[in-house]
Amino acid sequence: MSHFVLNTNHTDQRSISLVLGSGGARGLAHIGVIRILERFGFHIRSISGCSMGALIGGIYAAGKLDEFEQWVCSIDRLDIVNLLDIAWGTDGLVKGDKIIATLTEMVGDIEIEALPIKYTAVAADISAEKEVWINSGPLFDAIRASISLPMFFTPVKYKNSFLVDGGVLNPVPIAPTFNDQSDLTIAVNLGGALAVIEEEPSTDTEIEPEGSLHRQVVGFINRLAGTNLGESSRNGARQDKLAFYDVANQAFDSMQSTIARQKLAAYPPDYVIELPRNACGTLEFDRAKSMIALGEKKALECLTRMGVKTDSAVD
Repeated sequence: MSHFVLNTNHTDQRSISLVLGSGGARGLAHIGVIRILERFGFHIRSISGCSMGALIGGIYAAGKLDEFEQWVCSIDRLDIVNLLDIAWGTDGLVKGDKIIATLTEMVGDIEIEALPIKYTAVAADISAEKEVWINSGPLFDAIRASISLPMFFTPVKYKNSFLVDGGVLNPVPIAPTFNDQSDLTIAVNLGGALAVIEEEPSTDTEIEPEGSLHRQVVGFINRLAGTNLGESSRNGARQDKLAFYDVANQAFDSMQSTIARQKLAAYPPDYVIELPRNACGTLEFDRAKSMIALGEKKALECLTRMGVKTDSAVD
């Protein structure tokens, strides 16, 4: 494992292959990780991402992370509900067209080949039981495939297959970086061990229905995900009764955590930044600021392990 001391004037850049894992809204912590790496003079040469890691990594590679951060920190639960275009089918709850359209308008309709950073989005072909690495074509087609959380998003037709969230098979996709000529590989695992998480006071106002369709959508989401849009039980506490979506969500998180440990043991990166899998619920995108701050904190802890003097941070 590499060990070095970075000059405090930040002139000694080191190139990084950055692996961004899956984990729903916890993936907003990737923003904080990227901010810290940039602040301390690291150069991100390539990104391999899965699910939210593919989304954040793709937006960063496109040079639009500032705009995305400002937007995601301003949305509330009503905004989130309004972005959910219900599929009314049997293969998934949400089509995802409105989310992708919103992001495309913000970032632009970009081809992966045009990105200044090598980029790979990882999805899963569950019929063939294999990973699919997408490193060419429209950026948001790749992102949409990689974020297709089973039972929530509808699968994506890709060539002759249907793709779902890459976290089903590989929540921390290190393999796409194997041939990179970077100095270090840093992986961000969002499926770490459970931790004691302090509850945050809610500042949201009650979501008021706006018409019959909106009322149906909110009611349907609430029946599947609970009234807090997928907020998981924190601190590992048992509840007398779990909503359907909560059961599926916690099972998926547990599965991803186990697979991530196996992948990291088999293909260890130089450094791992790990977040507890109960840091926030899968759909709690209204907690962006706290997740970004947590990502910054965990990245600083990683830099300390690397021998970087983090008390010399530049604002």
